[in-house]
Amino acid sequence: MPYFIIALLASLFSFNLNAEQFTRFSTAKRHLIKTLPTDAKSIYCGCDIKRQGKKLVPDPTQCGYVPRNAITRSGKPNARAVRIEWEHIVPAWEFGHQLQCWQDGGRKNCVKTSAQFRKMEADIHNLAPAIGEINADRSNYRFGMIAGDASQYGRCQVKVDFKQRVVEPPLYSRKRIADAYFYMQKTYGLKISSKQQKLFSAWQHQELAQKISNTKL
Repeated sequence: MPYFIIALLASLFSFNLNAEQFTRFSTAKRHLIKTLPTDAKSIYCGCDIKRQGKKLVPDPTQCGYVPRNAITRSGKPNARAVRIEWEHIVPAWEFGHQLQCWQDGGRKNCVKTSAQFRKMEADIHNLAPAIGEINADRSNYRFGMIAGDASQYGRCQVKVDFKQRVVEPPLYSRKRIADAYFYMQKTYGLKISSKQQKLFSAWQHQELAQKISNTKL
């Protein structure tokens, strides 16, 4: 396995080890920004992350990220394309919809009335640094496989099918995503469809098979 991929995998996992527990999403984000390793990478593009004051910004130099929309519909620069945000790997929409508070009044109601939702929303095992534009494009789409090459974001290997509402992450982030889903299932009883469970299990096994193959080389 190339050194770049090994380093990327290590950086994606390192900030989630021995994770603290939070009850507010805002507090969790501040903690993650403060403790982010210097070698951390964005989850969907593998871009280096730099600090600009209190903000985190992606460095597209090595990863080759190119914004899908550098300019917004209003004619202004796309601010989300030049900042790092904290992506819920399992979207708040997905785990929130499984709670009664969401049925009674959506996310705002859950934040206001449900300690369970607040804990899930702030759980840093389910948070990863992502370029804001891709975080926005991912929305609450499910993960899956998409035909064709990745070309929407320059050399960034993530693919988004807006019509089918599906996102295919790059190979190096798939186990991280699968681990987050199974963690949320085990910890909070998240319901995952059988199709998605098979996909995530395959992603976990793909990395194991790759490690075994590399060991034999």
